[in-house]
Amino acid sequence: MHQRTVVMVFLALGLAFASSVAHGLTPAEQLGKYIFFDPNLSINGNQACASCHAPEVGWTGNDSALNAKGAVYEGSVGGRYGNRKPPSSAYATFSPILHATVQDGELTFIGGNFWDGRATGEKLGQPAADQAQGPFLNPLEQALATPDDVVSRVCRGSYADLFKQVWGHDACDPSQVDAAFADIARSIVAFESSLESNAFTSKYDAYLKGKAKLTKQEQAGLNLFKGKAKCANCHVVDPGPKNQPPLFTDFTFDNLGVPRNPDNPFYNEPAVNPEMGRWVDIGLGGFLAGLPDYQSFAAANDGKQKVPTLRNVDKRPHSGVIKAYMHNGYFKTLEGVVHFYNTRDTKPVCANPLTTEADALAQGCWPEPEVPANLNKTEAGNLQLSVEEEKAIVSFLKTLSDGYKP
Repeated sequence: MHQRTVVMVFLALGLAFASSVAHGLTPAEQLGKYIFFDPNLSINGNQACASCHAPEVGWTGNDSALNAKGAVYEGSVGGRYGNRKPPSSAYATFSPILHATVQDGELTFIGGNFWDGRATGEKLGQPAADQAQGPFLNPLEQALATPDDVVSRVCRGSYADLFKQVWGHDACDPSQVDAAFADIARSIVAFESSLESNAFTSKYDAYLKGKAKLTKQEQAGLNLFKGKAKCANCHVVDPGPKNQPPLFTDFTFDNLGVPRNPDNPFYNEPAVNPEMGRWVDIGLGGFLAGLPDYQSFAAANDGKQKVPTLRNVDKRPHSGVIKAYMHNGYFKTLEGVVHFYNTRDTKPVCANPLTTEADALAQGCWPEPEVPANLNKTEAGNLQLSVEEEKAIVSFLKTLSDGYKP
C-alpha cells in the first residue's frame, strides 16, 4: 500500500468525528464511518474501505499516479492487486437485489453490486451489505482470514462501545460472530446511505431545485444526454425508485466494447491469475456461469459490466488529479470516454490491441474490444456527434459533482 494513501486514511479517520458532527450522522451512520475509514481492519493495518473509496474523488480511487496507469489498487499485502478499478461506493446503496426481468424481449439482469453483480443482496438482504463484507476477506484487498478476524478487530477498536450501543451489548460475544459480521456490513451501509455519501448536492441538483442555472453549453449537453447521445437510456435522469433525485444509472449491465487496459497489474500476478496476459474479464457472464439457475444465460452476458452512476464522475480536489473510467480504468479522460461512445464503430481498429487511450486518440483508432461478444451497438458506437456536441456532454457531466455551492 502506498505510504501516502495510508497517511491519508489515518488523517481521515482522525477527522471522522468532527466531519460527522457537521453532517449530523446518526450513531449507526457514525459507527459505519469509523469502520469505513479504519485501516486496522486489514491484515497489515494499512488498508481501509476509504483507501479505494475516497470522498474527495467521489468515493473511488484517489491515487492519481495509479489511475494514470493500471487504475487497479494494491491490497494490504504488498504486490497483490485486484483485477478491476474501484467503483464508486456513493449511491451504491440504491441498487436492488440482483434479479432478472424481460425487457424488449430479452432477459435483463438488474441490481447487485461489484462490477459483475456478484454481491447479489441475497445473503444480507441488500447488495451494498453483501459487498461490504467482501473486501475484508479478499486476499487481494484487506486480506483478513475469517469473519472472526474482522469482528475481533472491531471489538478491540476505539469505537467498540459504539458498536455495542448500536447493535446490542452482546454484539462482541464470540459465539455470535456471524451476526456481528453482518452488523459490521450493515453499519457500513448505514454510512454509505447517509447524506455524507449520498449527498445529492451537485450543481445539477441545485438546477432541479431552481437554485442554479446551467450554462448554455451545459444545457446543450443535458439535451444531448437525454436525446441524440442516448446516454439517459442507461444513465437515467428520471427520479429514483423512492422519488429521490436522478441516480444516473438503471442498475443494468452492458458491454460497451472497452479495450483491455494494458497497464492492468492483474496481468502480472501468476499466483492468482495463471492466464496472465491472456486473461479476459467477462464480467456478469463469468458470475452467472457459476449459478446453476442462470448458467444458460451466461454466454449472452459475457463482457457486460454494471452500469455505474455518473454522479461525481468528474469530482476531484483539483484539475491535476487524474481519474480513471470504466471497469478496468482504460480511459483517463471524460473527453476520451464520450469520444469512444461516439466513434467506436467508425474509426479503424488499432494494430496493437494494447494501445492506450492517449495513443489511440493520437492515432485516430480504437483497440479491439476486450470482449467482442454482446456489444451494445444501439446506444454507442456511431452517434454522429460533432466535436462541439461532445464538449457539451462533457460540460454537463461536470455538473454532477457533489459539493456545489450556489
